[in-house]
Amino acid sequence: MRLISIPANPVPDGAVTGTIKTPDGVTLRFGRFDPPPGRKGTVVLLQGRAEYIEKYFETVRDLQSRGFAVATFDWRGQGLSDRALEDRQKGHIRNFSEYATDLRAIMEQVVLPDCPPPIFGLGHSMGGAIAIRALHDGSRWFDRVVLSAPMIGLRAGPMLRAAGPLARTLRLLGRGRSYIPTGHGKATGSEDFLGNVLTSDPVRFSRNAAVLEEEPMLGIAAPTISWVDAAMRVMKQFASPSYAARIRQPLLLVAAGNDEVVSTSAIESFGLNLLAGRHLILPGARHEILQEQDLFRHQFWAAFDAFVPGTPRY
Repeated sequence: MRLISIPANPVPDGAVTGTIKTPDGVTLRFGRFDPPPGRKGTVVLLQGRAEYIEKYFETVRDLQSRGFAVATFDWRGQGLSDRALEDRQKGHIRNFSEYATDLRAIMEQVVLPDCPPPIFGLGHSMGGAIAIRALHDGSRWFDRVVLSAPMIGLRAGPMLRAAGPLARTLRLLGRGRSYIPTGHGKATGSEDFLGNVLTSDPVRFSRNAAVLEEEPMLGIAAPTISWVDAAMRVMKQFASPSYAARIRQPLLLVAAGNDEVVSTSAIESFGLNLLAGRHLILPGARHEILQEQDLFRHQFWAAFDAFVPGTPRY
């Protein structure tokens, strides 16, 4: 299965792409990228909701420049992996355990057989939440994990407290496959730059929009009620102080100070309860730190380089 290349976003060197089948029959698209000659180590890149492999080509090159191979993939329901519903634009999931199935399948069929150790994790937003669950539940694939704006809690708002019970009620009423009440069918990331809550970098925002314009099949729109219900239940688990305390592997949380999607304070609280981790906040950054201006990206990579063994010291 091909990777989408445009002049502003070419495919990184050493790319191998293909598909695998999960145990429950879902086809996932993956991409892996070779490290520089003579270097070892792999970073498994776990994308956020509504994202896709091509959005992280720049990040792949950043990791290759640090000596790492990279493996990444499209979660079920997004990118060019299988979609659950006839309406491909709906971001749908029944339970977050399905994402755990995806991660395990990729690790067992792609990463462990074909990628050089040691293995590290790098997750963004929803991908961060999935990584946290895997670490909590005893997975030992990663030596260390770095998370960008992990989805530990949603940003506070007037409807946040009611969101969980409302989603649960609507799902029980049989509306789980419907868009959330404020949702629409326009692909996330194809909106106008002005007013967006994801990044303050107009060039990277436009680049990602151009990728979606080149291949609209990559995009998804608003989540379904079922997805929100599943996500809210996971974040409710994260809110318990004992949840973070049970994680034993080294974990770095990097939060965005101007995040309007997930809760920076929830990330901070979670980080304070980690026994083998730390957290930091990038003042002024918006939610998609790896798609942000260089001012913020440089801070992120400095933290990554200090935390992950084997990266160069500049």
